[in-house]
Amino acid sequence: MNRGELVILSRELAEKILGAVGGRPNVLKCSNCMTRLRLSLNDGSRIDQSLIKQIPGVLGVVGTADQLQIVLGPGKVQQVATEMEKLLAAWPMPSVIGNAAEMKAAVAQKNRTPLKMFLGRLSAIFVPLIPVVVASGMVAGLTNVAVRLGADPQSAGIQILNVVGWGLFAYLPIFVGYQTAREFGGTPALGGLAGVLLINPAIASVQIDGIALLPGRGGIIGVLLVAGFMAWLEQRVRRCVPAAVDIIVTPTITLLVGGLVTYTLLQPVSGVLSDAVVDLFRQALATGGFLAGALLAASFLPLVMTGLHQGLTPVHMEFLNTMRANPLLPIVAMAGAGQVGASVAVLLKSKNKRLRGIVKGALPVGLLGIGEPLIFGVTLPLGRPFFTACAGAAFGGAFQAMMQVQSIAMGVSGLPLAFLIRTDQILQYLSGLCIAYIAGFVITWLVGFDDPVEETAEREAP
Repeated sequence: MNRGELVILSRELAEKILGAVGGRPNVLKCSNCMTRLRLSLNDGSRIDQSLIKQIPGVLGVVGTADQLQIVLGPGKVQQVATEMEKLLAAWPMPSVIGNAAEMKAAVAQKNRTPLKMFLGRLSAIFVPLIPVVVASGMVAGLTNVAVRLGADPQSAGIQILNVVGWGLFAYLPIFVGYQTAREFGGTPALGGLAGVLLINPAIASVQIDGIALLPGRGGIIGVLLVAGFMAWLEQRVRRCVPAAVDIIVTPTITLLVGGLVTYTLLQPVSGVLSDAVVDLFRQALATGGFLAGALLAASFLPLVMTGLHQGLTPVHMEFLNTMRANPLLPIVAMAGAGQVGASVAVLLKSKNKRLRGIVKGALPVGLLGIGEPLIFGVTLPLGRPFFTACAGAAFGGAFQAMMQVQSIAMGVSGLPLAFLIRTDQILQYLSGLCIAYIAGFVITWLVGFDDPVEETAEREAP
């Protein structure tokens, strides 16, 4: 399929979705994540969810009356979101409806809980970084595999690949700081500079109260604190500075005060927090063993369903920052594996052609570690398979914890994560993956589910 045909199909899908949610006047805002099209709506009663689910290409529907999330899958969702934005721009919302929508949106904003707002901020900071983190991790992982297979680690080719793969992780605080400042209303470049303050090797020669500063201390948590503080400070300094000298005075004061506060307060505090977070999970796995692994893996799908899994992103990064290895990622990756096994059972047992088509379309990306199409399109709508998938994940998570499998970089889960596992533990990781596949399949097959009746048969029934 060429580019032109892809655009036409994406536009047709966007038009069908727009019609099923009540048309242009009912859509306040359109956005997307890696797999879902997110629509903020004016009137939830105008949504025809059954019609949306019947649209070819739609894998599932989830959300509240105010925000609808339509699962389309990776790649496709970006194309459809682009075409949806064009449709919304082509037919501006009438002013009366627009004013009412703005009022409704303002009320919804007030009703957001602090936890949802916090996780939304984290998502906005880290989600744009996922593609480069995954790409860097895959290059680093493939390089390790090549060395394991006999490539000379001192050769120019391998050394170049190491630089390409690991370069991002050395300077990741700069990227996180940039995104943090942008999210909190500060100058993004100053946020990047906040990352530089923390990782600059020159601070190792500085002592405060006889204690030398440690480059990188505080890690990702430190960057979030420093960049957030500098964004807050910049906004308040700007209010007091004449516009004629703002470009000189505001960033200078922000950097000067921010730097002093960073080294005297924020870096020490963030260092303690960073160590506490990592130690919490390490102790849980050390004392809980396979039971802790089972619990973490089994509970991850509900976290993904609610969006709370975004809160673990800084934890994954902090493990890599402090230990250069992450025992948590291989465990939670089993959640997707359990769901794959459960979905295969659904595929083999179901007589519903549409459901089987959804499973066939979502399984490939599920094997590659993107589980949302299977969650919202298959297991969650069916009910019991969602919980049997969690049970299957628990078996895989228990095995990963028992074998103490660790990843060396961040990336997607599923089969591709094998390239990011310590080279001496790849076989153990793949074994745990198979355990989760099999357990999810067997438990789902035994427990069963209510197979949806074909809609055509329903209409023809007397």
